[in-house]
Amino acid sequence: MNQEQVLKLFRDSGALLEGHFRLSSGLHSGGYLQCALVLQHPASAEQLGRALAEQLGGLGANVVLSPALGGLIIGHEVGRALGVRAIFAERQDNVLMLRRGFTLGPTDRVVVIEDVVTTGGSTRETMIVARASGATVVGAGSVIDRSGGNADLGVPFSSLVTLKLPTYQPDDCPMCKAGQPVVKPGSRA
Repeated sequence: MNQEQVLKLFRDSGALLEGHFRLSSGLHSGGYLQCALVLQHPASAEQLGRALAEQLGGLGANVVLSPALGGLIIGHEVGRALGVRAIFAERQDNVLMLRRGFTLGPTDRVVVIEDVVTTGGSTRETMIVARASGATVVGAGSVIDRSGGNADLGVPFSSLVTLKLPTYQPDDCPMCKAGQPVVKPGSRA
């Protein structure tokens, strides 16, 4: 899949949103990509997961680890395409951790999969979870890289789409200054 084909899936499902949004990073933006609206369609989720797995297949991962909630569906589809186990980390008392009996160990080669990367904070936090379990993080991937290619994750990183959507600190946000209400559409409070 090329970038335009992926963006067409987003347009067709109404997942390219315009307005005033507070991102999981705390930054504000006039654009938001609601991956859940694309990933709700199993055929689209499978297609995106397969395309991302093709980019990451040479890393030798034997586990896909995703942060819940946003990375869960695409992580599962990448795991399916790679033929490896797909697990997720989730928050408990605001700390990201493995739960539900999921484990990682020294023989695990992990690729971290997200739906959208903006600053890379959630991806790096998920990498810490993997490394704390003794696993080796061999790479990361996302459907959308909205950092414009500037997110430094310290491992090989692939995305299906790279965009540079402007983001603002809340104190410098022109939409806030104009009195436009802010919406928090993602899964993290």
